[in-house]
Amino acid sequence: MGKQRPRVTRFGTYTPKKTVEYENWVKTCYMLSNNKDKLEGAIKAEIKVYMYIPKSTSKKKRQEMLEGKIRPTKKPDVDNICKIILDSLNKLAFDDDKQVVECSIEKWYGEDPRVELVLSEVEK
Repeated sequence: MGKQRPRVTRFGTYTPKKTVEYENWVKTCYMLSNNKDKLEGAIKAEIKVYMYIPKSTSKKKRQEMLEGKIRPTKKPDVDNICKIILDSLNKLAFDDDKQVVECSIEKWYGEDPRVELVLSEVEK
């Protein structure tokens, strides 16, 4: 899921419910992983997103999607994916996402939709 824009009403600004729920889910997944140490200094983020294959897809096209010959060009945008993942991990995996100096994001189709994230400290 990509990060949604904050909503402005006459009562103030708020973050949409879906965004808050997804950020909490990302935090929970990170806490359940083996990564407990907070990263220091410059950080590299590698994000791979595996998206659903539509049910109406033909067998031939489905196979091409699984082989990576056809890649997702639909929403969410890669910048919004990056933003929601990294914002979710502020104060948990690192002090602030401004520490991320290198980021790669890939969108793929897969039978098991998921997000894979690898964070590492950049060698000096």
